[in-house]
Amino acid sequence: MTKRPAQPEYRLPTEFRRLFEDKVYKHRDSSQGDFVAMHLYEDLITVNRSPKLIEAAITRKDRVLNVQNKRRGVAARRGDGTFGEIIPGETAIADAGYLVARGPLATVEIGVEVKVLAKAMIKQIDRVINDLRNQVVQFKRGGGHPICIAVIGINHAESTVGYEGDRPFPTTGKQGFLHPFQEALQAERRLRAEAAPEFDEFLVLRFKATNAPPYPFDWVDYKETRLDYAATLSRVSARYQQRF
Repeated sequence: MTKRPAQPEYRLPTEFRRLFEDKVYKHRDSSQGDFVAMHLYEDLITVNRSPKLIEAAITRKDRVLNVQNKRRGVAARRGDGTFGEIIPGETAIADAGYLVARGPLATVEIGVEVKVLAKAMIKQIDRVINDLRNQVVQFKRGGGHPICIAVIGINHAESTVGYEGDRPFPTTGKQGFLHPFQEALQAERRLRAEAAPEFDEFLVLRFKATNAPPYPFDWVDYKETRLDYAATLSRVSARYQQRF
């Protein structure tokens, strides 16, 4: 009997899960999206589907991740996890546990924007859609044809708690304070219709997190999520191979 190969443990879904599991999720911490986005590049290297990407990021190290999310000489708002050509003369910084180095960018070849809708989704949906569409414009500012990726987390929990400082605001299921599962499908439909067409890849991570003790986390369908993410990695690799 032929033994099936072990499935890789992708880093981005793992780090996304850690935003919620066993701790309070603070939605106003913008660094969380940056940190999750970084791991998409690690997964792209691990799947090894683009020789050009491997050569640029691992062998030559002239393509790097810019965690400061700014290009020198280009007035663009930060994006969550930009990757591109390092400024000539600069040295790439290698961090323990990571394959993709960091450094200041001259260009953007891949841009990732992460958004998490944990509660009050419809109240903020117009702002989120505008932020996503505007971010594509920012990725493309300064020339080039970057691969633009959105990673959208949508909560489907039966209830959840939001926090303003240390003050909790639990959902009630009534108008204005709907539970996540009451809004999730409408939020995803709006995002797919009004934001997704602007991106090369639009990945939705459907999850359940109550944000209340003991702070559990689960995927709506882990197998589907894993397959969607793996397919995204494959398509991004193919685009990089063709585009750069």
